[in-house]
This record gives sequence, C-alpha cells and structure tokens, in this order.
Amino acid sequence: MSNDTANAAAQLPDWDQPVRYIDRTHAWYNALGTNNPYQYSHFLDVPFQAMQKPLSQCRVALLTTAAPYQPEKGPQGKDAPYNAAAKFYEVYSGDTSQHHDLRVSHVGIDRAQITDDSHTWFPLQALRRAAAQGIISSVSARFHGVPTNRSQRHTMTVDCPEVLARCRADGVDVAVLVANCPICHQSMALTARHLEANGICTVIMGAAKDIVEHCGVPRLLFSDFPLGNAAALPHDEASRDSTLELALRLLESAPAARTTVQNPLRWNGDPQWKSKYLDVAKLTPEELTRRKAENADIKTVAQSVRDATLQAR
Repeated sequence: MSNDTANAAAQLPDWDQPVRYIDRTHAWYNALGTNNPYQYSHFLDVPFQAMQKPLSQCRVALLTTAAPYQPEKGPQGKDAPYNAAAKFYEVYSGDTSQHHDLRVSHVGIDRAQITDDSHTWFPLQALRRAAAQGIISSVSARFHGVPTNRSQRHTMTVDCPEVLARCRADGVDVAVLVANCPICHQSMALTARHLEANGICTVIMGAAKDIVEHCGVPRLLFSDFPLGNAAALPHDEASRDSTLELALRLLESAPAARTTVQNPLRWNGDPQWKSKYLDVAKLTPEELTRRKAENADIKTVAQSVRDATLQAR
C-alpha cells in the first residue's frame, strides 16, 4: 500500500471503516473491571484446501453458532438482553429438511440491531434455494451448531474434532460457517482451520473482520453489518441469496489462504450503529456500576450452564 493510499484509509470516517472488535471488547471489559484483556486466537500459518470438484457437484454443510430456542430459559428474542442461560456448550445437529427456531441472544451483540429475521444468521432456506438452482449439488442432511467457548483449547481439542466427525459422517465436501458474536467469530475461525486441515473446504460468513483475520482463515466473506447479521440484510430476500452466493463463489475463486471478499451491500438500518457499539465513553458512573453487576451475574449463570453440561456427559 502506498503512503497516499494508507493516509486516505486512515482519514475515512469511523462509520466507513470496519469496527475494531478486538479493541472495543478490550476497552469495554476493562471498564467493567476486567484488567486481563482476552487474548484472541492468532496464527501465522493458515491451512488451505483447494476445491477438488466444481461447486455444482458439492454437498454443503451449514455450521452455525445460533442456539435453539428454549422457552423455559427466558427471553431470547430480538428485544431480549443477553441470556447466558440459553447458551450451549456442546456441538449439536439438526435436520436440514425441517424448520428450526434458532436465536442469537449472544453476549457482545448490539441488541438494537437484531430483528426477528433469523435468515440474517441462519441461511438454511437460501442454501436450499442454491441447491434447487444447481449452484451446489445438495445441502447435507444435518446442520451443526458450534459452541462459543471462550476456551480456545476446548474449542480446538473437543468441539472442532466433533464437528469434523459429523461433517465426515454426512459426506460433506464444503462447509459454510456463519458467525455471530465476537467469540463466535473466533470459534468459527478455529473450526474452519480444523476442517480445512482435514480436507473440507470452508468459507466463513462474518461481520467481525478483525477477529477472523487475526486468527487466520482460508476464506472470509465479510459483510460490514452489525453482529448477528452476517448472512443478509434484515427482511431482504434478495440480499439472502446474493450474500450466500458470494460466499459460495469464494470457495471456488480463492487463490490461497487468507482470502477476504467484502459484500458490496451497505447496512440499511441505523447509520450510527458503529459508533454506538460498546461505547465506553457513554457509560455514566451509575450505568457502569449496573453493568459491572450485570456482568458478574452473567458469568455466574454461564458457569452454572457449563457445569450442568459437563455433569450430564
């Protein structure tokens, strides 16, 4: 990049640059009293599996970090706050021929930018249409839910091998991974790396560009939308198909690892969403106190869910 190009990029207004989620989340949790910033995964070497046959002959798996709706666990809809009780800590699978109510009440997602349109985070119907149109050969019999573990070791040694085993059992050629919250993006990046190293081509549909690229993945379709909307614009069917097709075509066109393509669509909601995301400067002392207590409660609930999962194994 020339000096002139670099200077021009540096002068872009905040709303026209990707959100730096690593910096924002560090600043936010430091303000809440966590003085040990989370270290996101980072690798120099990135596995890359070239396509072995045309996309039209490939069986495609859909991987998601969205959680099945559990009515007994409390609010999980578009207006709900983060609900740690609704988290899952084990890989799960679902029948792709059926309808599924999956939600994204994840930590670190701006709830004001989430709608009731699940197509923005779970593009199963768009994938079915791609199969009907002959863009892909078929959708695998199951989709797979990938846990958003903060423990990178657990993700790499437990979750990733389990996802690989299920994809192999389904005869998968390629996988489309849709990320939601900041840690979701890391989990999906680690999963993509593992699948790719074991012969399955991958593409991530994501909105946290810095987290995915910091980790290092084969292919990323970056949509400059709020978290939870990586698969489409809300209530916009044309964007569902165009965004998915970009991701699928990236599987064939990527020349090497670390290939990122940006979705040309622009966010059609609040134009100030980037500046509002985890804005520490707007926290009053009273709000900061409330947020600290809320964060402590979230950790307690999440730990109880994790413990219950481990005990049930």
